[in-house]
Amino acid sequence: MFDNVLLPIDLNHPASWEKALPMSLKLVGAGGTLHLLGIVHDLGAAAIASYLPAGFEEQALQKMKADLDAFVAEHVPEGTKAEAHVGHGHVPEHILSAARDVGADVIVMASHPPDELMTFLVGSNADRVVRHADRPVLVVR
Repeated sequence: MFDNVLLPIDLNHPASWEKALPMSLKLVGAGGTLHLLGIVHDLGAAAIASYLPAGFEEQALQKMKADLDAFVAEHVPEGTKAEAHVGHGHVPEHILSAARDVGADVIVMASHPPDELMTFLVGSNADRVVRHADRPVLVVR
C-alpha cells in the first residue's frame, strides 16, 4: 500500500476516473491519503484572456475546488482520507508538480484508448507524465 496516491481527474470526462478511482482506492493504505487533482487549463495568450470577464480564472479555480469537494463526498468511500487539490496551467507539468508537493508515492491516471492520430501507447497527458515523472506512474485503461 502507498501513503500518498495522486489521482488527476477531469470532472467533465468520467473516463478519467471511472477505472482509475477504484484502482487508487486499492492502492492507498489504511492510513494513506488519496489526493485528487483537478486542473483548470491555462488559456494561454493575454489576447485571449482580455476577452474574458475580470476574475474569470479565479472563479474557474473556485468552481473546480467546489466541484472536486462534491466529487469526493459522492465517490470516495467514507473513512478514506482524501484531499482535493486544484491547479492551473499546463496539465502534465502541473501533475508532476503536484506529485512533488503532496509527496505522492505513485501517480494513478487514466488514459484514453489508443488512437493512431494521437498516440499509439497512452494518452498524450499520460504519456508526458510517464516520460518525465520521478516516481511510479500507473496508467489505467
